[in-house]
Amino acid sequence: MKGLVIKNTGSWYVVRHDDGTLHNCKIKGNLRLKGFRCTNPVAVGDIVTIEIKGDGTAFIRSIEERRNYIIRRASNLSKEFQIIASNIDQAVLVVTLANPVTNTTFIDRFLATAMAYNVPAVIAINKTDLLDSDDDKAYLDAVAGLYKSIGYEVLTLSTVTGQGIDSLRLSLAGKMSLLSGNSGVGKSSIINCLIPDAHVRVGDVSQSHHTGMHTTTFSEMLDLPGGGCIIDTPGVKGFGTIDFKKEEVAHYFPEIFSISEGCRFNNCTHTHEPGCAVLEAVENHYISESRYASYLSIITDDPDDKYRKAF
Repeated sequence: MKGLVIKNTGSWYVVRHDDGTLHNCKIKGNLRLKGFRCTNPVAVGDIVTIEIKGDGTAFIRSIEERRNYIIRRASNLSKEFQIIASNIDQAVLVVTLANPVTNTTFIDRFLATAMAYNVPAVIAINKTDLLDSDDDKAYLDAVAGLYKSIGYEVLTLSTVTGQGIDSLRLSLAGKMSLLSGNSGVGKSSIINCLIPDAHVRVGDVSQSHHTGMHTTTFSEMLDLPGGGCIIDTPGVKGFGTIDFKKEEVAHYFPEIFSISEGCRFNNCTHTHEPGCAVLEAVENHYISESRYASYLSIITDDPDDKYRKAF
């Protein structure tokens, strides 16, 4: 029997059959062995084959090949990476510019990973009601303008005023979308606006550290009224990249890749070489310094470094 994984608690999985029936499943030991580099061999969004024993217990026996997925470096020091979701039409990254402030390096690492694994990405800037000063509004315009100029869809939202919720609803319609971001950026409040009967628990932001506290503890797929679904995931603190070849990282920064065609050397790393069009573009502000810094942070990643950084 085949089905879709719609919930992952870490110890068991809920699989939905085509007829709508739900099965609580464990995974076979051989799947754990196959996914030894990964914290979760099975992810929400996977198409799986399940086996139901005579006593009614169900096991996931195999996983169909994924058409795409989003992964990050695992915080579990004994594993290398975590699959956040699979087989998705798009990833919506929820960020905030106040209470808490999302690090732009985190944003860029997420976007680069989405591009590397063939997942279209949307940026949703939430809590715009907190940006009431002229400087705050100018910063919002600058951040939104930067990512729009690169080619990303950028939405500005407020669950307090309702700004942008209809636009987000339209962007999600008929698609399977991952909803991700740091803790405290308001994913739960957004879900409650989109799905009024979801009753997702809303958390607070630590006033001492200005960071969010986890309210979602597992990944779950939620159906949207009118079609489509969202995959709600626990907030993530850092977004360490995995399996990136240094010579390919520029491919995942569209503006850097485009300008790199003008570099003197084909194997230019865009760090020190003479005739580097990228370095010249950064100096002349055609490429933003924050994006270039994010690029450098990825190519200097140590694959053996198990320390979980803030981005």
